[in-house]
Amino acid sequence: MPHDLLIRNGRVIDPETRFDETCDVAIADGLIAAVGTDLGPARREIDATGLVVSPGFIDLHAHGQSVAADRMQAFDGVTTTLELEVGALPVAQWYEVQAGKPRVLNYGTAAAWILARKVAFGGFQARGGVNPVEQMGERLEDNGWSADAADEEQTDRLLALTRQGLEEGAIGIGIPNAYAPGAGARELTRICDLAKEFDCPTYTHIAYMSNIDPNSSVESYVRLIGLAGATGAHMHICHMNSTSLRDIERCVQVVMKAQAMGLPVTTEAYPYGTGATVVSAAFFADPAFPERTGSDYSAIELIKNRHRFVDRADVMRASRENPSDLVMWHFLDTEVDEGHRRLLDMSVTYPGGSIASDAMPWIRPDGRLYEGLEWPLPDELSSHPRSAGTFTRFLREYARERATMPLIEALAKCTIHPARVIDYCTPQIAAKGRLRAGFDADIAVFDYGRLTDRASFEAMNRPSEGIVHLLVGGQAVIADGKLDPAASPGRPIRRPLA
Repeated sequence: MPHDLLIRNGRVIDPETRFDETCDVAIADGLIAAVGTDLGPARREIDATGLVVSPGFIDLHAHGQSVAADRMQAFDGVTTTLELEVGALPVAQWYEVQAGKPRVLNYGTAAAWILARKVAFGGFQARGGVNPVEQMGERLEDNGWSADAADEEQTDRLLALTRQGLEEGAIGIGIPNAYAPGAGARELTRICDLAKEFDCPTYTHIAYMSNIDPNSSVESYVRLIGLAGATGAHMHICHMNSTSLRDIERCVQVVMKAQAMGLPVTTEAYPYGTGATVVSAAFFADPAFPERTGSDYSAIELIKNRHRFVDRADVMRASRENPSDLVMWHFLDTEVDEGHRRLLDMSVTYPGGSIASDAMPWIRPDGRLYEGLEWPLPDELSSHPRSAGTFTRFLREYARERATMPLIEALAKCTIHPARVIDYCTPQIAAKGRLRAGFDADIAVFDYGRLTDRASFEAMNRPSEGIVHLLVGGQAVIADGKLDPAASPGRPIRRPLA
């Protein structure tokens, strides 16, 4: 029987085994049938001469979760895009809603601790059909859910809701602690006990973002490492670059020491010195924000209209008017400050760390999330350049142009490293992030010399260049550099149901 597809004469790289040879890849029934030469006939062929053939990239941290977001990430080489830092609730409803969309990439979610917390504190109903980032900015009139420690009854309630999410197949627990810094150690240890019980990771946004003790970024890292040691839970620390601010060097040191002691701690980063979040984030409201972070309020920019804030009162006004509005925070000036560039490099090149985009949803000029199916994306849509160019920017800048690491190691940070964060608890991921016989045919074929991000802060919705072919489950999403708007091969990634 002929294969479905033969990718011929490409530079085939499997980062897990360090395989790096010019050969062919045969695909049949959505799987890699063989890698080598003389693999027999196929119904269709791709000539990959001069191109790299690698596993598709796995993004552990993507908030877009829409067809538009999938398409932009496809040009960034991504084949699996997961909402793990925030997560969703109810989890079963979230998967049901996503199944009704023509998803392009594989998708999945964690259980949303912060939404469970909002429900437990009262006056809020989590909705699986609404993007969790939107729900992060809701219920600000009474912020006890964010600022206060949970009592015993509230803790039991939020634990029950989180447990239900795990039983419904969530890929671990999202803990964006900075948005609810009032959560105490008693609550967090019990949440981590739950993660350990289900043998799955937590995906953590550190509690405090500050370069000044007490309540500094370093203290927050030590706290998470302590939780790993006290409970045995796997603590995956999100976006090491942005949460560490100017203390990246010290944070890197304490994480490295924790890992050397065998503690279950992993990390990720993205190659930008600008973060993004909702304008109502608790850390912006801190009267000492400039002193604690080293950032002026003008470093915070409203995405929908590019407004730069002038002072705390300006931020608080925007937060009251529309707390779910997305903002960018330019916390490092990597274009002109070599010291800032060195700090960013430490997080991005961290040994064994994953690249993860923290991709934001695409929004309209009025701030509403875009859920349309138009392609190309309408010119008026905004997000963050990382929503379109994280992986191609990383490979271009860190591997090709600056040669901070070999291509095979750079690809490992996009494929096998993120896969290993979750493959022990999510069997579907154990079939991804590798390029050899028997694994899923999620494959990126790219022109390494031409690979580049195109999205900028002035034009955010420019797709990246250099991805010539992208296969998801053996089905072409991009062919000869062009997106197939009818392609919707994305499938749910989910832990086995309890």
